[in-house]
Amino acid sequence: QVQLVESGGGLVQPGGSLSLSCAASGFTLNDYAMGWFRQAPGKEREGVAFSSRDGNTYYADSVKGRFTISSDNAKNMVYLQMNSLKPEDTAVYYCATKRTRLIRRFVSNAHEYDYWGQGTQVTVSS
Repeated sequence: QVQLVESGGGLVQPGGSLSLSCAASGFTLNDYAMGWFRQAPGKEREGVAFSSRDGNTYYADSVKGRFTISSDNAKNMVYLQMNSLKPEDTAVYYCATKRTRLIRRFVSNAHEYDYWGQGTQVTVSS
């Protein structure tokens, strides 16, 4: 059974950090580009961090310098380290994977992704 399961969300004060994890099962991440998306209430889903198969990364301007996407293919895990969090980072965060033959390809279009997790809530508030 193909599955992505996020964890690590929660409540954090502005300026704090959180580390999100995404466990993949039923397939291997080696052949997949990866992405983290978020959706705040009343807003469209937004891509925040992307990784190609060869490990190159790309970030939305809103999180650049604060968020880091990484993966451990041996463990079939994807991570999102979030530092210097702001109230506007409050959202449900989703990991997603896209199978691609192109090892350098980033996938920023949410509609192209094959698999999605169920999401984890991140709330930044004092």
